[in-house]
Amino acid sequence: MPKIDVGKLVEVNSTGYPPPFNELVKGRFRKRLGDAGGLTQFGVNLCRLEPGSGSSQRHWHHGEDELVYMLEGEAVLIEDEAEAVLRPGDVATFKAGVANGHHIVNRSARDCLFLEIGTRTLNDRGDYSDIDMHVVTENGKARYLHKDGTPY
Repeated sequence: MPKIDVGKLVEVNSTGYPPPFNELVKGRFRKRLGDAGGLTQFGVNLCRLEPGSGSSQRHWHHGEDELVYMLEGEAVLIEDEAEAVLRPGDVATFKAGVANGHHIVNRSARDCLFLEIGTRTLNDRGDYSDIDMHVVTENGKARYLHKDGTPY
């Protein structure tokens, strides 16, 4: 079992979101733990959100399960019907195919830290609840499209 030195992993601050949808995630930083360990069946990220930042645009996946485990700080889980505060030890899960747009937003004054765990499917579709966008993943490559299917 290879041990990963998390302190030596680079924080990644990138997104495929087109402007202006990329603005919300500018303060999102990830250490890709699953990639560092060579995992291919599921992904694990150590995610740090700066105050005012979001984990993503509010979305749901047709073919990927997701789980979030809060480690430090406080953030708000925003779903279609409700909001909930997440604190250390709290868990949220999102089953594939359930049309419940969700994301996490840091409304506090300090960084928060959580684990993101999800299925790695080569082909999936994600729908964004609040904006004119969906994502189609084919053979592991994501394309962001307007809801009418035209590309960004």
